[in-house]
Amino acid sequence: MSNPIKNKRIVLGVTGSIAAYKAATLSSKLSQAGALVDVILTQSAAKFITPLTFQSVTGRKAYIEDDLWGSEGHVTHIALGHEANLLVIAPASANTIAKLANGIGDNLLTVTALAAACPILIAPAMDAGMFGHPATQANVKTLKSRGVAFIGPEPGHLASGLTGLGRMTEPEEIESKIRFLLGRTGPLAGKRIVVSAGRTEEAIDPVRFITNHSSGKQGYAVAQAALDAGADVTLVSGPTALTPPLGVNLIPVQSAEQMLKAILTAIPATDALIMTAAVADFQPEGYSTSKIKKDKNLASIKLKPTTDILKQVGLLKQESGLPKFVIGFAAESEDLLKNATIKLKNKHLDLIVANDITRQDAGFGSETNLVTFIFADGTTQELPKLSKYDVADKLIQQVTAWILEE
Repeated sequence: MSNPIKNKRIVLGVTGSIAAYKAATLSSKLSQAGALVDVILTQSAAKFITPLTFQSVTGRKAYIEDDLWGSEGHVTHIALGHEANLLVIAPASANTIAKLANGIGDNLLTVTALAAACPILIAPAMDAGMFGHPATQANVKTLKSRGVAFIGPEPGHLASGLTGLGRMTEPEEIESKIRFLLGRTGPLAGKRIVVSAGRTEEAIDPVRFITNHSSGKQGYAVAQAALDAGADVTLVSGPTALTPPLGVNLIPVQSAEQMLKAILTAIPATDALIMTAAVADFQPEGYSTSKIKKDKNLASIKLKPTTDILKQVGLLKQESGLPKFVIGFAAESEDLLKNATIKLKNKHLDLIVANDITRQDAGFGSETNLVTFIFADGTTQELPKLSKYDVADKLIQQVTAWILEE
């Protein structure tokens, strides 16, 4: 499955705004992600940035107003509009938004938008007063009612010298939105996946806690891969420095008990649960409401086991049949396959992903992982060392196969 941007035809419309320079970065990122990017510049946009800039980063022709009236002018907009998988207008001026809302096709970009048979994404960029004007707001409302997607604008310093809501969203965020929109028609469209990620923290007192080294990278990669396949994704995440994939329903938690409650609430209508989170095995027997002072010479802290989330879910599945598929992860430092298989059976899982955390290039904090899939019937699939996204993609491919076989 992989990134849904790859091999997609994207028409990028650029209108007259100082933010046009960001469009060059966006077109470059989309091209590097494997998209075929056709850029259309309005006359005003061409005063800020040249077609050559876009041609240099996309390797494809950048269209200007003259192309509407060239030898193939009567079909250029039809071909662009009908062949595109997505039309993105970034930056989108108040003028262009007004034209789109009122069906005015007086330039190559707006007439292509009228001919487009694909979703449309608009990233506004203008002065705050212009965006907040009742006319612009009415036009945005009209376009949204027709199914047009918007991203931004963002608050910040504007070209006018004022500060307000009007800055174009950064290219990285727009790329994430494009990725999300293109993934909506994937094989898991309409299916619901719950993913747990990160670590849990079990409080000792207001400033100390028990935790582990999990970064959450593998879990966030699984959530992204599920989104890329079209699923509706709920991400139950412990503390992490990562930014959640755009489009997930994020449920932040801290402790194992909070994670358990969030997962049990989310799974009744779930097609699959994928537990990548590194849940703390132990928690303090008691919690001190005030900071424990060093001069108390605390010699030990009594611990008790946390609730086994996967075991609870496995029992629930045996009783109700939900969630339909349950996948766990086993981070082990010795006897990898043996210990992972025991966990698989004891918790009634459909699949467990076993990885050796003693390796520096696999496990907590690394960008790559080396895992083995162990299935309920005892069969195994050993994967080579892959990026954590590629591991996630392989896992989602398996989940997709199961769901589509039903």
